[in-house]
Amino acid sequence: MTVIEFLQPEDWLSDEGGPLYVQLRKRLESGIASGFLAHDMPLPPEREMAVITGLSRVTVRKAIAELVERGQVIQRQGSGSFVAPAPARVEQSLSHLTSFSEDMNRRGYRPTVRWLERGLFLPAPDELLTLGLGASDQVVRLSRLRLADDRPMAIERASLPPDILPDPLSVENSLYDLLGQRGRRPVRAMQKISAINLGPEDADLLQVRPQAAGLRIERIGFLPEGRAIELTRSIYRGDAYDFVAELRLPEKR
Repeated sequence: MTVIEFLQPEDWLSDEGGPLYVQLRKRLESGIASGFLAHDMPLPPEREMAVITGLSRVTVRKAIAELVERGQVIQRQGSGSFVAPAPARVEQSLSHLTSFSEDMNRRGYRPTVRWLERGLFLPAPDELLTLGLGASDQVVRLSRLRLADDRPMAIERASLPPDILPDPLSVENSLYDLLGQRGRRPVRAMQKISAINLGPEDADLLQVRPQAAGLRIERIGFLPEGRAIELTRSIYRGDAYDFVAELRLPEKR
């Protein structure tokens, strides 16, 4: 199949499919996700794409602009639009208890955060059990999108007891940095990693297609005396992370 055949409107364009630019964007996204439109591949010029699809150049331009905003397409002055290069993958060690900000800074990336939710809430049953809260207690929840050089990398949803973090708004970027300043940073953790397919909401936040591969990590962090003070559920892009663990043979007795 050629790109011209792939963009033929009778295969994907319909009156019931929503705005025309959204339908074209989704068609191009499907080609990128399947690998048919490969990384670094040039896209047809706007004028040619308008002729192939029967859409206006304004509609084509709007669809391309959304793909550029999502990081799936790049535009090069004088050369046109290209499928974005393959994203660099980050190796994450499972042997050290570090924060997202520490990991990204160490690799030369600029970590930033987009807050989704933070405040005091009534705890759910799993928060009560894991964090040792009473039925009348509240729980601190911090939900945020983590970015590296403005690229969405992970969604973190953390729960903590309010005596550990009385003011949720005091967290600006790194939760572990703040807890460390207060002498309440976890020193060990238990983590469970699961392979998942991303739902529509999480996929939209991470700027990947729905049902794309992802990783779910549930972490319970402990203080030196053994108290659990952190329950974090994170969703990572499957195309951005490799988790690495060092394994050793047990010593012979």
